[in-house]
Order: sequence, then structure tokens, then C-alpha cells
Amino acid sequence: MAGKLYLVATPIGNLEDMTLRSLRILKEVDVIAAEDTRHTLKLLNHFEISKPLISYYKQNESTRSTELVEKLKAGKNIALVSDAGTPGISDPGEEIVKCAIESEIEIVPIPGCVAFVNGLIASGMSTREFCFLGFLSAIKKERKIKLEEVKYETKTLLFYEAPHKLKTTISDMLEILGDRKVVLARELTKIHEEFLRGKLSEILANLEDVKGEFVVIVEGNLQSKKDVQIEKLNELTLEEQYQFYEKQGLSKKEIIKQIAKDRKVSKNEIYQYFLEKK
Repeated sequence: MAGKLYLVATPIGNLEDMTLRSLRILKEVDVIAAEDTRHTLKLLNHFEISKPLISYYKQNESTRSTELVEKLKAGKNIALVSDAGTPGISDPGEEIVKCAIESEIEIVPIPGCVAFVNGLIASGMSTREFCFLGFLSAIKKERKIKLEEVKYETKTLLFYEAPHKLKTTISDMLEILGDRKVVLARELTKIHEEFLRGKLSEILANLEDVKGEFVVIVEGNLQSKKDVQIEKLNELTLEEQYQFYEKQGLSKKEIIKQIAKDRKVSKNEIYQYFLEKK
């Protein structure tokens, strides 16, 4: 009988956030796969847990996933942990989950800390809809391309960032996204936990010698890309707007309906305008 793969969330700073279920699973499994075995050993020692450890990090994820699945097939129960937080969320875990699914291994998520969720709920930003993007690329061109992709996203935007890249990232956000509200959640659950709130320009002007890991929570665009396009279309004359939709292959009836919708007026008003122009 095959074993089970447990995805065990661990504290992101405060050891009191370790759940009773997580502790039980770590005590019961045969093997613990860890992003950094030295880091995880400290956690296990704190809770007086002794288990065989095997490394599972980004650089060996592909080959190690195959090895771990073979152990699971042999009946071993395995817990996967990252250095902090939930495996697979900006941490290794995705590959072994895919391999386990292909091999029909049962996967059991053991919930716990997720840094961006904690940052979001205390940020004061909209929690109704949000878009998590993890770490932006260290390559400036790629980073800017990604920010351009989400420029018109109306959902709250969530990122992770390291202290040495923070100022550059905030600068790029200001340039591409505009001067929006932002919250920097620093060192969540730790002694120096802090929330910095303001506009991107204000935060950038006051960033000095920053330390710690950050969750960056950015206000979504107040206008969607479609809203901006309609706004630009409405700046045209009715004739120009008509020609725009005509080039798209819309019929006269469809064009009048669309222009009326764009301008939030009745179809009869638009129809009457063009009737009088004849």
C-alpha cells in the first residue's frame, strides 16, 4: 500500500504558530523532505521531534521528486516542509505534487501560515479579490514586463520581496503602476513586525536601510483596461467612434448599441444623431 504525501505548513517566524496537527504529522511520518535540512532540524529539535531528513530544494526538485515518489510507492509516509510557510507557495513543492498525482499518491495538505495572506488581511486593502505574484524577477526587463501585464488589474496585487531589492522594485512599481496606495508588511509574526502604509512615492522617499522579508500589497487599478479604452473612445467624435467599430466588422445596429453603452446614453439618442447627419 502506497504512503501519503503531507504538505506541512510551518511558522514564518513565531514558533507558537505551529499547529497541533502539523506537530502530530511530523511525529508520525517516516521521512521529512525539507528545503533546508539544517533549518528544519532546528524546528524539529525545538519540538523534540526526531525523523530522517532529506533535502528538497529548487535546484534538486526534479530529481528528488522522482526519488520521493518511489519511497511513497514503497509505503513510506512523507512530510514536505519549506523553510517557512506553506510548501509550493514561492517555495519548492509544485513538482513533487505533480509527480505524486501522476503516480496516484494521496496528497494531504496540512494548513498553516502563508505570509501574503497575513499581510493582506492586516493591510486595509480590498480582500474581496486579489492577485498573488510572488517574487518579481531580479532582471529589470522581465520585472517591468510583469508589472506592465498587471497594470490594469483591478484586484489587490500581492508580492514578496527581499530587502536588498525592495527600493528598486518600489521604484519600478511607481513608474509603471502609478502612484497608488501600498502597504509593506515586514517581518510578519516576528519581534520586529511592522506595517508601512502610504503612496508608492511616499514609501519610496522614506526607504532607508531596510531589513527583513517583505510582503508588498498594492492597491488594484481603479480603472480596468476596458474602462480606459472606453474612456479614450469617448474622447473621439461620434463619427470617429462609429468608424472605429465599423473597422472591427460590427453592423450598423451593433455599432449604435455599443456606442450607446460606452457613453451611457440611450440607443435612440445615438440613432437619432446619425439619422440627422444624413
